[in-house]
Amino acid sequence: MDVKRIGLIAGYGQFPILFARAARQKGLQVVAVGYQKETDPALAKDVDHLAWLYLGQIKKMITFFRRHDVQDAVMLGGITKTRMFTNVRPDAKAISLMMRMRHTHDDAVLRAFADILEQEGIRIHSSTVLLPELLAKHGVWTSRHPSHNEIEDLRLGWRIAKEIGRLDIGQCVVVAGGTILAVEAIEGTDATITRGGALGNGQGVVVKVCKPIQDTRFDVPSVGLQTIETMQTAGVKTLAVEAGKTVVFDQPAMVTMADRCGITVVAFSDDEMR
Repeated sequence: MDVKRIGLIAGYGQFPILFARAARQKGLQVVAVGYQKETDPALAKDVDHLAWLYLGQIKKMITFFRRHDVQDAVMLGGITKTRMFTNVRPDAKAISLMMRMRHTHDDAVLRAFADILEQEGIRIHSSTVLLPELLAKHGVWTSRHPSHNEIEDLRLGWRIAKEIGRLDIGQCVVVAGGTILAVEAIEGTDATITRGGALGNGQGVVVKVCKPIQDTRFDVPSVGLQTIETMQTAGVKTLAVEAGKTVVFDQPAMVTMADRCGITVVAFSDDEMR
């Protein structure tokens, strides 16, 4: 990506901050848009320009990016999905977008949003374009390896997770003893793990994968230290993610805590889990 400045559309979490720091280290000017009650205010010190918007203010975003001559951008970090119904101030462009859509599943909304920006001359790039090292590397990361029974549950969970991903519902499931305990929807991964763990009696495994229809410009699955903390609280002992297609935050600390808690973390390819 041969550019001098990059637009950053920032949701919650540390991904936007990590990206902004990487971009500036590479000599790029960072022009960011943050969302009220979502984006970490600490982002301000790692970018050159920052505008605070509410969800749905697409026209203001385009005007801000044009003012700073932004022609390339990324979309990073999450948006609390339950807040999308209570903290939105849609402008005419946002209303027009929603009226044209048959449903409001994640990828459909994000893809339509990206299309609007690209029609306005703002190209949207892959979320990992400057940080490919964050993508999960294949293999067992922890001292504890999955048992035979856990592998069977992981295979089942993988198939189900790919199917709900194909339907653009979620990316994560919890399985125990050949039974699906929890399927991710609007509540997010941590809530799914908590719900599944409550039913698994210490036997649950978590699978989080990339959707078959995944547009890598946004919503790439991610895990990190918080995932392990949630698993420990929920009594879930094994986590499997998709190698090369999952963003991993704080991996050293994540693995250290997993080993301390007796939790297994593995990254498989889709081919070996079919």
